[in-house]
Amino acid sequence: MFEELLEDVAQKNGLREVNTWVKLAAGLAAIVLCLLSTGYASPLFIALVLSAAVLFLARVDIRTYAELFLVPLWFALMSAVVIVLISGGEHVFWSWDPLPFLSLSISRESINTGFFILCRVIGGMSALLFIALTTPMTDLFVVMRKCKIPDFVIDLAMIIYRTIFFLMDQVRQIHNAQVMRLGYSGWRESINTFAMMCGASFIASWDAGDDLIRAMDARCYNGKFALLGENRPVELRPLAALSLFLLAGSVAVVASQGMTLL
Repeated sequence: MFEELLEDVAQKNGLREVNTWVKLAAGLAAIVLCLLSTGYASPLFIALVLSAAVLFLARVDIRTYAELFLVPLWFALMSAVVIVLISGGEHVFWSWDPLPFLSLSISRESINTGFFILCRVIGGMSALLFIALTTPMTDLFVVMRKCKIPDFVIDLAMIIYRTIFFLMDQVRQIHNAQVMRLGYSGWRESINTFAMMCGASFIASWDAGDDLIRAMDARCYNGKFALLGENRPVELRPLAALSLFLLAGSVAVVASQGMTLL
C-alpha cells in the first residue's frame, strides 16, 4: 500500500479524537474474548462489530480494509485446511494414506476444529486492524511511555518506524524511475533491475541513518526523544460504547460455549 499507508489512514479516521486508552481497551479485550471463546459464533460476532466500527464509525474505505484483511485471511484459510486434513476424528467422511507415515482425512471433528480456529483468527485480525486503523503510532508511543516502558526501547521503536517509511519511499521512487526506463520489460532485465533497486535502497537507508545520527548530535540528543502525542479526555459516549461492546462480547462467549459447525 504505497499510495495509502496505514499511518495516513489512522491519522484521518473518524475515531481519531477518541481517547487512545479506550481504543486499545476495545482491541485488546476483543483479542482476549476470542481466546476465551469455545464456540465459533463469538469470534465472528466480535469481528462483525469491530469491522462495522472501522467502516462506519472510523469511515475507513472498504477497499482498503478488504485489501488489509485478505492477505492474513488467505494464510488463515490455508492453515485451516491443513488442520482439517491432519487432525483426524471418529466420524470420518474421507481418508487417504499417500505415505506410510502420512495419513490425510476429513472428519466431523476436524472440520469443527479447523472452522473454529479460522473464526478465532478472523476475530483476532479484526481487533488488530481496529487498533492499527484508528490509532496512530504517535499515540501508541505516548501510551508506551505512560506504561513505564524503558526510554531506549521507545526511542529504538521510533527510529525503526521512521526508517520503515523512509525505506518505503525510497523503494517507490526507485521503482517508478525504473518502470519509466523500461527496467522490467523482460525476465532477465527484471532480475537485474530488482537487484539494483535493493542495492540502491540499502545505500540510501544507510546514508539516511548517518544523517539521522548527525542531526541527533546537533540537537544534543541525551537518550530520550520528545513525544508529540496528544492527551485526549475520556468521553462518556465512547466509554459507554466500550462497556456495551464488552458486555455483548462476554455474553456471546458464554452463550456460544461448545457451539460447533457440524
